Amino acid sequence: MNEQSLILILEAMAIYFLVLWTHSLRHRFGLAYFYALIGGLTAVMSWVTDAGVKVEVMGITFMVGSTVFYTSLLLSVFVVYVFDGPRATRIAISTVVGVSILVPLVAAALHLQMKTSHHAPLGYVPIPSLRINAASVAATLVDLVFLAISWEFLGREPLHMFLWLRVFITLLGVMWLDVILFATGAFAPGPEYLAIIKGSLLSRLIMSIFACPFLWIYFRRQDRINGIRIENRPVLAIIKQVAEIKKELTLAQQEIERRKALEKEREELIGELQQALSEIKTLQGFLPICANCKKIRDDEGYWQQIEKYVEERSDARFSHGICPECAKKLYPEYYNP
Repeated sequence: MNEQSLILILEAMAIYFLVLWTHSLRHRFGLAYFYALIGGLTAVMSWVTDAGVKVEVMGITFMVGSTVFYTSLLLSVFVVYVFDGPRATRIAISTVVGVSILVPLVAAALHLQMKTSHHAPLGYVPIPSLRINAASVAATLVDLVFLAISWEFLGREPLHMFLWLRVFITLLGVMWLDVILFATGAFAPGPEYLAIIKGSLLSRLIMSIFACPFLWIYFRRQDRINGIRIENRPVLAIIKQVAEIKKELTLAQQEIERRKALEKEREELIGELQQALSEIKTLQGFLPICANCKKIRDDEGYWQQIEKYVEERSDARFSHGICPECAKKLYPEYYNP
C-alpha cells in the first residue's frame, strides 16, 4: 500500500466519522450544523472533481471527489432519511443540489472576472465543465431519491433482510446507479465511456464494502444509546410526502376559507341579533296598578289605561273581546255557554 492510498483511506475515514458524529449531535443542536457540513462537503466535492484529483491503487483509479466526498454525502442523506424522515431528507437533498449548481457558477464567474481584468487564470480554481456539472447535478438528485426508495423497498417485511445486508445493497445500488447516470451524461458516447464505467463500478464496489461498516455501526449505536428504532416507511415515502404536503396545504386553505365563511355568517347573525335586540321593548320591574280600575301609574306619576301603557312600551297591540264570565254578567239574555 503506497502513501497516496493510505492518505485516501485516512481521509475517507475522517470525513465519514465527521459526518456521522455531526449527525449524532442533532438532539442537542438540531440539524442546522449538519446541513452546513453537507453544503461544505458538496462544494469541496465539486472543486475536487473539476480538478480531476485521483489516486491509483493496484491498477484501480479512485477519483477523490467521488470516493471520499460523494460517498460522505450519500452517508449523510442515508442517516438523515433513516432517523429524521422524508422532510429532513428533502432539505438535505436540496442543500446538495443547490450547492452543486452554485459552485461551478461561482467558479465560472471568477474565471470570467480574471479574464476580463486581463489577469492570469486562477490555477487554484478549476474551470468547470458545463456538461460534467449538469450530469453530476442530475445524477445526484436521482441518486439521493433512489437511495430512500431502495432502502424502503429492501426493508419490506417479506424480505426479512439483515440490517448490514440492507445497508450494503442500498449503498452499492446507489453508487452503481450514479456511475451509469453520471458517465452516460458526461462522457457518452466517447471512446473512454465503457472503460470509465467498468473502472468506476469496481471502485464503487470497493467503497461500498469500506463504507458499509461505518453505517451499520452507527445504526446499531443509535439504537443502543438513544433507543431509536428504524422506521419502515412506504416505498415511495419521500415522493408521497410531497403529495401529502400539497394535500395538507390544500386542506388547510379550504379550512381557512370555511372558517372565513363561518366568521362572516357569525358577524351577520350578531348584527341581526343586535338589530332585533334594539327593536325589542320589554316591561320589567314593579308596575303600580289600581286595585279597582286597573290603571297603571307611569314613571311621571300619571295614571294610564293598561292597554295604552303596554302599547307605548312594547310592540304589542290590543283587540277587544268579552270573556265568558263578563258576557254572562253583562248580557245574560244572550249568553249561551
